[in-house]
Amino acid sequence: MGYAQLVIGPAGSGKSTYCSSLYDHCQTLGRTIHIVNLDPAAEHFDYPVDMDIRELISLDDVMEEIGLGPNGGLIYCMEHLEDSLDDWFDEQLENYLDDDYLVFDCPGQIELFTHVPVLRNFVEHLKRKNFNVCAVYLLDSQFVSDVTKYISGCMASLSAMIQLELPHINILSKMDLVSNKKEVEEYLDPNAQVLLSQLNRQMAPRFGKLNKCLAELVDDYSMVNFIPLDLRKESSIQYVLSYIDTCIQYGEDADVKVRDFEPIEDED
Repeated sequence: MGYAQLVIGPAGSGKSTYCSSLYDHCQTLGRTIHIVNLDPAAEHFDYPVDMDIRELISLDDVMEEIGLGPNGGLIYCMEHLEDSLDDWFDEQLENYLDDDYLVFDCPGQIELFTHVPVLRNFVEHLKRKNFNVCAVYLLDSQFVSDVTKYISGCMASLSAMIQLELPHINILSKMDLVSNKKEVEEYLDPNAQVLLSQLNRQMAPRFGKLNKCLAELVDDYSMVNFIPLDLRKESSIQYVLSYIDTCIQYGEDADVKVRDFEPIEDED
């Protein structure tokens, strides 16, 4: 069985930086992970790329040869990847063992993980290949500076959660850049009534019913909470990694195998 993180989130949320820091952290631990670039528009990496969609198709080539713009071109590239899952992608997967750990660095185009089915079909293909997959949704912590932005981030995260149908972890990235962490911490696991009160104070009275529905939606889906990530702290990276490992049951099979081969003590 293989293991995989699908790293998603809006553009600029720190997905590639997260992948780079995660790789360095695992190197320090003596643990092997493989980073996969799924962004056909990517140019520079701070980590070694073990699999790269640009070997199949790149955004620059699509824009030049077909005449599409950046957004349409990226969708075209991802749909081409979807069409190539049974040949190019499967050929790439043959280079990895059953218990390898892959981290997929995805593009930041939000429709790819909210309503376009490309990533969902990609995930289903990984599952058929016997991978345990977890969606890791990153949101810039500076974006969550007030309740309206927080609700917006929750709705995008919830859309991805419903679309992908995966174990799902929300991470507030760039916590090292937040000057007043108390303003952010109150949104890590907020109370619905507090959210509603804050929304009503900031928005016109005619939005009262909408605010109530949004606050209840966040409360009903209590899974929409966030883990803060400060990349300056190894303990913060390890906490997030351990949380994800638990979601995809990484290491549990290995423990069983060790116990299976432990020598049996002779009875007196």
